Parts: sequence; structure tokens; C-alpha cells
Amino acid sequence: MLRRIVSLVISAAAWCGFVAITVWTMAFLAGVALPRTVDGPPRTTTARAVVVDLALLLLFAAQHSVMARRPAKAWIRRRVPAELERTTYVLATNTCLALLLVLWQPWDQQVWHVDGVPAYALWTLCGAGWVLAIASTFAVDHLELIGLRQAGWGRSSRSATTATDADVTDALQVGGLHAIVRHPLMTGMVVAFWATPRMSAPHLLFAVAATGYILVGITFEERDLRRTFGAAYEEYAARVPALVPGLRLLPGPRPARGAATRRTFGPVSDEPTRSTLDP
Repeated sequence: MLRRIVSLVISAAAWCGFVAITVWTMAFLAGVALPRTVDGPPRTTTARAVVVDLALLLLFAAQHSVMARRPAKAWIRRRVPAELERTTYVLATNTCLALLLVLWQPWDQQVWHVDGVPAYALWTLCGAGWVLAIASTFAVDHLELIGLRQAGWGRSSRSATTATDADVTDALQVGGLHAIVRHPLMTGMVVAFWATPRMSAPHLLFAVAATGYILVGITFEERDLRRTFGAAYEEYAARVPALVPGLRLLPGPRPARGAATRRTFGPVSDEPTRSTLDP
């Protein structure tokens, strides 16, 4: 019982940190309500700022990628309780992103700045991107994605004590937001990163690096999903674009005519798929 209570408390703290970091990132990129934002004020030379910012982005990308790989998960599983494996990932992500937000070094160089109606339109698009990103976590299983379900939230006491990060529903989600694009969470974040009426050079660096990481990450995720779901995912990818509605950035080969679709994992429209591109 004590172990369950500890797991519940730690996972809840990680979730609270995730929410706080998300709101912080929104304000950081929008340049509002914070003394230090992506745009300024400058505190060092341009050359030093670029080096520091690239190092922070690399740290976040390395943590996010390495800890999502199977060898790293196996290493963590030997050192922390199974039900806190996902929570450990979320805590590490929170820490790396907090370091990026605190230590980020802006410099004074503007790329574009618009006012009036175009500015309102871009702020609206930015807000829509964040709404899409957040809604996408609920389009699958928000509790599972953040590690709450594995730690015992929303589960019985017996199932919680044996939960692991691998205990996810192995079924393909193709309904709702996933009927529009295959990776709605990533679509929302890309829109939120780029839609701004005030694009500074440091903001552009953040947006380019984050978008590049997302595209690389999606490439690896698509490979894993094709390996897991086979013909079912091939058929899904043939009709639904990866990121932009109507645009196929990451097309996959169409299945042969009349090819059977594996459905041993259950109804493809009812259950969530596990994402390796985690928040």
C-alpha cells in the first residue's frame, strides 16, 4: 500500500510539473508574462548565445530520444519500480525543458514583425496549435502518456502494482484527430512554434531545431509503427498524411491490392496507439 501511495504522489508531481512546463513554454515563446522569454532581453554576445542555445536544444533532444529507446528503458527498469518508468521519463523531460527555458540566451535580431489583422490571425493560429497539441494527448490516453495510469491512477490496486510502461493497448488509432493527420500532437506543436507575429532570430532557431527534431522523430516512429501494425498501418498511411492535411511528407508504400489487414490487435478505430514521440 505504501509503495502505491508513493507511486501515486510521485507521478502526480510529474504531471503537475508537465502542466507547469507546458504553460511556461507557451508564455516563453509568446513573449508574455515572463521576465525572460525566447526573444529577450539579450544578456550576452550573439555568438555565445547561439552556442548556449544549440547546446540546450541538443540536451533536450538527446534526453528525449535516448530515454525513449528500448535499451535505455531496460536500463531504467532495472533501477526504478516498473510503475514509475514512464514517470521517470516525464520528470527527466520536465527537467531538461526547464533548463532550456531558464538558461536560454536571446539575442537582438528580428526576422519578421507584423501588426494589425495579420498579427491577430497569427496569434489565433498559434493558440489553435497549442489547443490541437493538448487535445491530441487526450485523443489517445492522456493518463498513460504522462505515466499516471502506469503508477496507479485510474487503475485498481491489483493492476497498478503490476503495471509497466509496456502495458499499453496495442491497437491502432485512426479515428478522431488521427483521421486528419497521423501525428496531430506534432502538427499542433509545429504550428504553435511558427505562428507568431514577432519572429526573432532566437525564436527562429528554436522553431527550426524543434521542427527538425520532430521530423526525424516521426521518421523513427513511423518505422516502429509499420513494424508493429504491418499492413494495417500501411493502409492507414496511404490515405492519411503525416503532418499537414492533404500533404504527404512521409508517405509509405501502398499495400498490395487485396492485401489482408492484420487486426489481431482489435478494432482499429477504438483504441490508442503508443507514441514514441513523447511530450
